[in-house]
Amino acid sequence: MSNEIPVKQVDPTPDPSDKKNKTETVDLYASRQKIYVKEVKGFFQKIRNVSLMALMGMYFLFAWLTLDGQPLIHFDLPAREFHLYGATFYPKDFFLLSAMLIISAFGLFFITTLFGRVWCGYTCPQTVWTFIFMWIEEKVEGSRNKRMKLDKSPTSSEKLAKKSIKHALWLFVALATGVTFVGYFYPIRELIVDLFTLQANGWAYFWVAFFTVATYLNAGWMREQVCLYMCPYARFQSVMFDPNTRVVSYDPNRGEPRGNRKKGVAPTELGLGDCIDCEQCVQVCPTGIDIRDGLQYECIGCALCIDACDEIMDKMDYPRGLIRYTTENELEGKTSKLLRPRTFGYGAVLALMIGAVVFIIATRVPAQMDVLRDRGALFNFNGEGRVENSFTVKIQNMSEVPQTFELSVEGLEGIRILTTTNVTVTSGENLALPTVVDVPPESLSSSNSTIRFHAESQTDPSLLLETESRFVGPRPR
Repeated sequence: MSNEIPVKQVDPTPDPSDKKNKTETVDLYASRQKIYVKEVKGFFQKIRNVSLMALMGMYFLFAWLTLDGQPLIHFDLPAREFHLYGATFYPKDFFLLSAMLIISAFGLFFITTLFGRVWCGYTCPQTVWTFIFMWIEEKVEGSRNKRMKLDKSPTSSEKLAKKSIKHALWLFVALATGVTFVGYFYPIRELIVDLFTLQANGWAYFWVAFFTVATYLNAGWMREQVCLYMCPYARFQSVMFDPNTRVVSYDPNRGEPRGNRKKGVAPTELGLGDCIDCEQCVQVCPTGIDIRDGLQYECIGCALCIDACDEIMDKMDYPRGLIRYTTENELEGKTSKLLRPRTFGYGAVLALMIGAVVFIIATRVPAQMDVLRDRGALFNFNGEGRVENSFTVKIQNMSEVPQTFELSVEGLEGIRILTTTNVTVTSGENLALPTVVDVPPESLSSSNSTIRFHAESQTDPSLLLETESRFVGPRPR
């Protein structure tokens, strides 16, 4: 069965000599055409280089940094502890992760309404690793034209050598990426040793291999296909765009009609616009689009076409900005507004969520105490004739250092703790301490009284834990 269907352009006033009115064939299942991205230098490429180095530096460095003997970032899944920048979080703090994800989402929405897909162009992990892999390809195989010739050339020792070196470097970067990622869950100093001495568990090898292969395929082979077909952001970004969104755009009012010309010839003398139809903007585009066709969902806002076009404008002695960050309103000669109801809405929600998370973290206590009554027995009389109740005192130390607590209880005349009152809780420990409390019978005015437990830290005098419980005794006569 054929995969092609005839397509005919319908024109209400067809011109027989117009080729556009003839039947054309469109392939529904066209195979991917490899994109050969040309190297370009310019202002926005410098910004990207800085962002790439900063992001890659943080990714590979933070796994090695420690603070007070703990990794700076460590997701300890077996212990259900998450160490982030000196603070320890537990599963009960999971709502903070949800809040941070909401913050990230609204932050993305807020930036997108203002500046389009700048996240994709400068900070998206797919973009970061793809540009690193393209840089390696450029250094090993040469410029765009050399790479195209190399791929078309027959197999030779030189071609095999260059391809082997390129893929070996790709795999090295991918392996480093996989090891570092797992290093945030399995302390990386131990992981490196255990991997090479074959002492690591099977899951460590699995996830290192998984992220190595994923990085190698996504950044080395699939590249723009991830952005075009796998990333959902490319599909719903248009919902957040409006005529005031600043995106990479070609100015047709200035550039059209296009045409070649010699330097020094004024475009008006030839009846042309400033665009010389050099297609440099197409050759540098990592997704292979022509920005002159208008706003397209494939555009990741990387601004490489701006740098390429500005370079050509400089050579032609034309003003820069034929391709630039601008808005639909500005291209139509209208006034563009930076702040509008949509940005205010996203900004307000973003500020509210950030404020709430900061407040929760700032007021978060480094320890927590819960007291559970022993439900197996209501009360007992001890040898002194006093009424006893049994409790389990649970103290969770969420700080990075051990804490020593002095336990006490109040609420009834003559109440006291018969068991241990001085306990040390190590960092991350959730200590369950059986505790017996007694009171004189005459102090009980009812069969059920409120008492309060205190745990005062001897390590940090400012840390005082308090919680209420119930003391059960005989019914007063």
